[in-house]
Amino acid sequence: MKRTVLVSGLISGIILSLWMIGFVGYCYTHKNFEGSMLLGYTAMLVGLSLVFVGVKNYRDNYNSGFISFGKALQIGLLISLIASTMYVIAWMISYYVFLPDFMDRYAAHSIERMRAKGASAAEIKAGIAQINQMKEMYKSPVWVVLFTYAEIVPVALLVSLIAALILKRKQRNNTLATA
Repeated sequence: MKRTVLVSGLISGIILSLWMIGFVGYCYTHKNFEGSMLLGYTAMLVGLSLVFVGVKNYRDNYNSGFISFGKALQIGLLISLIASTMYVIAWMISYYVFLPDFMDRYAAHSIERMRAKGASAAEIKAGIAQINQMKEMYKSPVWVVLFTYAEIVPVALLVSLIAALILKRKQRNNTLATA
């Protein structure tokens, strides 16, 4: 099980990390964050598809084609933990080393988007206050880690649950009842 979890988790983490680095880099250099949420969550689903691969691999190759829901969920969650941690580490390195003014650029984009949508002065003022609070929290690495995990963990939990539900397979009892 350890090998399956490790290999699937590392491949998933590499996919997630590379996609995130590439996409954030694109948004950062082009100052265009539109569609980033949809593409980001799509990338998470693609990267976390390795949860299905890992659970199925364990079930078919190491467990005689059978796996309980609980064991499938355990494997899925462990794969997700490795992948999510790699995603967080990749973001931390990207943010602190290559994108130190990311929050300033993102804040400017968000404010401009509010104005373009015709938000009132009060709405813009409230939006700016919220953005400034987020920027202040982002000064702490602990908050950066928590926010980044908060992005991916719900998706990872959902994928792990779905994989466990789809891939669970009970062992058939072939013994005949004697009378």
